[in-house]
Amino acid sequence: MSSQEDGAAEQPGPDTTVGPSISSSSSSLESDGTTGDIITVTIGATVPTGFEHTAAEEVKEKIGVDARISKDRGRIYFPISTDKLFQVHLLRSVDNLFVVVEEYDDYQFKQSKEETLMELQQLASKLPWNNALEVWKLNRTLKKKKGYRKGGSGTKVKPESTDAAVADTEQQEPPEAAASSAESQAKTESTPEAESSQQDSAEAAPKAKVMKFRVTCNRAGDKHSFSSNEAARDFGGAVQEFFQWKADMTKFDIEVLLNIHNVEVVIGIALTEESLHRRNISHFGPTTLRSTLCYGMLRLCKPQASDVILDPMCGTGAIPLEGAIEFNSSFYVAGDNYDMAVSRTVNNICHIQKRRADKGSAPGLPIDTVRWDLCNLPIRTSSVDIIITDMPFGKRMGSRKKNWDLYPSCLREMARVCRPGSGKAVLLTQDKKCFSKAISRMGGLWRKLHTVWVNVGGLHAGVYLLKRTGAVFGQTPEDVYESRGTVNAQGDEKDDKELSEVTSRV
Repeated sequence: MSSQEDGAAEQPGPDTTVGPSISSSSSSLESDGTTGDIITVTIGATVPTGFEHTAAEEVKEKIGVDARISKDRGRIYFPISTDKLFQVHLLRSVDNLFVVVEEYDDYQFKQSKEETLMELQQLASKLPWNNALEVWKLNRTLKKKKGYRKGGSGTKVKPESTDAAVADTEQQEPPEAAASSAESQAKTESTPEAESSQQDSAEAAPKAKVMKFRVTCNRAGDKHSFSSNEAARDFGGAVQEFFQWKADMTKFDIEVLLNIHNVEVVIGIALTEESLHRRNISHFGPTTLRSTLCYGMLRLCKPQASDVILDPMCGTGAIPLEGAIEFNSSFYVAGDNYDMAVSRTVNNICHIQKRRADKGSAPGLPIDTVRWDLCNLPIRTSSVDIIITDMPFGKRMGSRKKNWDLYPSCLREMARVCRPGSGKAVLLTQDKKCFSKAISRMGGLWRKLHTVWVNVGGLHAGVYLLKRTGAVFGQTPEDVYESRGTVNAQGDEKDDKELSEVTSRV
């Protein structure tokens, strides 16, 4: 950014001439080049609630820096230099990324709403925007080169909405921008030479374009005198006045974030256009799991080379797909008893394979899909290393009543196919009472090692890490009281009873 912008940011006031710095800011933001200086900034990331430590471990592993877990659950922060910015896009456990403009650990809000909102308006002109805007510009260049943006084009940004965005800018320009555009149009018409006027207007076009932005406020805490909408409105108005950007809620170039958690305030600029949790799924089901949550579950069980990993209730295949892409030294078997679920999984696998082929990568994935009965899996005993699945909560899929029969039956069948002594299971469920009861009945086959409490669509759920005991299936006390396939066993007992009654009559 130019030195004029530094002066505008350091000395805001009624007599400050902000106009020149703003125009240079808009033109510099439009260019793809950067200043070339390496700067260190703080990156913030939203992660699945409960998997903050897992995300911090991934940052340490892939970027080599220590991440700080926020008081506000579901967020981590870590430093990075601009020459290594591309590495943030290698992270698989984060939903959204943003560069921090400024953070306040103990922000003292005023008592009255009017004073607080006025203070937020004044804050916009005092913030050190320069480094964050440079990182935003560099990040946009990286996404252009690697095709991260929608449309996958390396030369166009948001090709499906570019024309509409420009038209919208012309229709709803602020008075200052409208006046300047009218003056430039008048000058163009008064130029005698048509060729030179076209050339001048073409050169002036990128400079005249007004950047579009929106402010998103995420607020948590019950001691604030203002609402999220009021904070976003007033802070956004001040940002618009300071930069002379145009507000646009849908077709924006820059998204400014205002995160407020009790007395902690963080202002940032978004680096991702949409959440990264949708990266693998093209055919969604009623309970599709977020890819970032799937990654966290997979890291819990630490897949090793040549492991056979089973998802007996795969749904749309989100878990085995994430594993086949990120932990591709293992082999994944995805299955479900619903034809539609198996079809969605197959379609999602084909989608990923086509996308990899288009990028020139090897299209093959170590994954297979099967339709089966969960309580009677067509798999050899003690042949699976890891079982990882999203169990029915009894809300959108199944029911709480059915879970009381389903959970013990599936845990026994999982114990049968899992390797004794070394096998593991990572199971996600919100029906905690039913699951705990089922585990207590399986004490001789499964041992609970760890529980991660997560937020799944607003529901408080648990991710349970289980270890398969060394007990041989069929030789534990549980096998005496629990037969394989409880439902089928009850049906057989009923048939035997009816047969005995008929025999006695004869």
